[in-house]
Amino acid sequence: MAAQETTTKHWRFHTDVERLGWLTIDTAGAGVNTLSREAIMELETLVARIEDLVSSGEVIGVILLSGKDSGFIAGADISEFDAMSDFSVLPEALKRTHALFARIEKLKVPVVAGIHGFCLGGGLELALACHYRIAVNDEKTRIGFPEVNLGIFPGFGGTGRSIRQAGPVDAMQIMLTGKMLKAGAARGLNLVDKLVRHRDMLAWEARKAVLQKRRSRPAPPVKRAMALGPVRGYLATKMSEEAGKKARKEHYPAPFALIDLFEAHGNDWQAMIRGEIDAFVPLMGTDTATNLRRVFFASEGLKKQGAKGAKFARVHVIGAGVMGGDIAAWCALRGMAVTLQDIDMERIKPALERGKALFKKRLKSKREVDTAMLRIEADPNGKGVARADVIIEAVVEKLEVKQAIFSGIEDQLKPGAILATNTSSIELERIAEELKNPARLIGLHFFNPVAQLPLVEVIRSSFNSDAEIGKGAAFALAIGKSPVVVKSAPGFLVNRVLMPYMLGAVKRVEAGESKELLDAAAVAFGMPMGPIELMDTVGLDVGQSVARELGQAVPAESKFAGLVNAGKLGRKSGEGFYKWVDGKAQKGEVPAHADLAGLGRELVQPLVDTTEVVVEEGVVANAGLADIGVILGTGFAPFLGGPLKARADGRA
Repeated sequence: MAAQETTTKHWRFHTDVERLGWLTIDTAGAGVNTLSREAIMELETLVARIEDLVSSGEVIGVILLSGKDSGFIAGADISEFDAMSDFSVLPEALKRTHALFARIEKLKVPVVAGIHGFCLGGGLELALACHYRIAVNDEKTRIGFPEVNLGIFPGFGGTGRSIRQAGPVDAMQIMLTGKMLKAGAARGLNLVDKLVRHRDMLAWEARKAVLQKRRSRPAPPVKRAMALGPVRGYLATKMSEEAGKKARKEHYPAPFALIDLFEAHGNDWQAMIRGEIDAFVPLMGTDTATNLRRVFFASEGLKKQGAKGAKFARVHVIGAGVMGGDIAAWCALRGMAVTLQDIDMERIKPALERGKALFKKRLKSKREVDTAMLRIEADPNGKGVARADVIIEAVVEKLEVKQAIFSGIEDQLKPGAILATNTSSIELERIAEELKNPARLIGLHFFNPVAQLPLVEVIRSSFNSDAEIGKGAAFALAIGKSPVVVKSAPGFLVNRVLMPYMLGAVKRVEAGESKELLDAAAVAFGMPMGPIELMDTVGLDVGQSVARELGQAVPAESKFAGLVNAGKLGRKSGEGFYKWVDGKAQKGEVPAHADLAGLGRELVQPLVDTTEVVVEEGVVANAGLADIGVILGTGFAPFLGGPLKARADGRA
């Protein structure tokens, strides 16, 4: 059998006594497998060898596995995308990969993919070119097409093959949303044929699948019928309408290009694949795709800020208001044991109810919801402080209140525990004045709504060490958030740049301009919501407090101050600048305007200007961190690459 063993840089192939061919991908020098151009060329050579072995009868089936614990294949090598966007290179490279996957599909013996961990993008496209797919049914397995988040769509034949397997409606939904599926959901959509409980069962089940000559069945006729005749045109129209609600075509062209491809060829999966290259190529070099790749790499870079080996099991949150309660619920959702403290149970109970609503929304079964609820405990007496690995204060933005809390618990902390404040604007040095060891206090500033916004500002005071900040960043990563380290300064990064933007819009509303028009203009520019709706979402009281900290006090005679005094604080109270029903702002008609996007650019200008100032002052280490922080914390148009990238490109 030694003669049949082959090892390349990224692959291993051998045959066994049963004439099974075992093909393993193990990308050299990387924690995850990717399909680089080099890996694809090596695979071409191996497939040619397999074809010869099949022809000679020396191989009766092939099993494709991953040699890495992290998963199957995370997709194409994104680090090559800038070079691949060259029109003189990309079409030929895509044709070559299409031809390779077609050769795998045409092999006359069963080809079985064994999937664990990540099976995404090009990895899923390769798996779909195999004849049968087995996946580990655990929490780590994730299957999907995230390409839309990079301004493209599947380009290795995945458009047609996913439609063949899942049917047009489900396949298009997966591709248009970039949603990652658990193994069970992928099985339900026919992207996976069999589930196993453990990774060590993959090889055995794959062997049986080859010996039994199993082959995946396509989607049933009732699903395929949704792509026939006028039904397909109707579906394409509805898809475009839904995509248009989430993004403008000029900002994010990829979903609309995919829908056009589906409308032209969705009734024939092979024609869909043939049309894929011509539709894909123009997207790769767009400003949108280039900037989204920049955002992706910046987001990945944030993971390097966390201290290695830091572990967290227990979190204690002080303050059961909207922010504190939602931070506690999020930590419980992410598997932490949480104690939530406030003056009494009456204050804690609403937070527990909101937590349960979050769990019901995010978790599949009642058992999972009940288990998550067991992880969050009401703790009015603060007994959880002494056991916690992380203590987060999230009370009202008043310096003296925060100082009293921290000085009262400092002696209860266990060694090595993180002591953090969720302050949105107050400098840490001022909060830490009453502490015996001010170096221990860091900032962990979450954003509202906690479950939706990924950013946590890890705030560093002049007292803090690299070790404390590294632990804070590691905790943010442990609960699935993206940490950006910022220097302690009024407003830090996000609120510092947001306030001039929001207050400028409020001033225009005070002067008589339409709030609906201003919000619509900001959205036309590329913001996820307008500045007035955002102020309502943040909370007018919070906005007023931050403005005061930044030396931009709200005039007492203003409508803004009047709303705060009347308890009309925005979304959380049911009314602010807008009335809110079921969590949605009730808006009137948008007045006509000749250039909505131009007005939006004008509105956003103070945010861009202030971001530049913040970098100059050293609040963040560099422009790249400022851009990713503002994107993650405010939703600033990712397709523009961030405020400073947009300015450099002449687009803001």
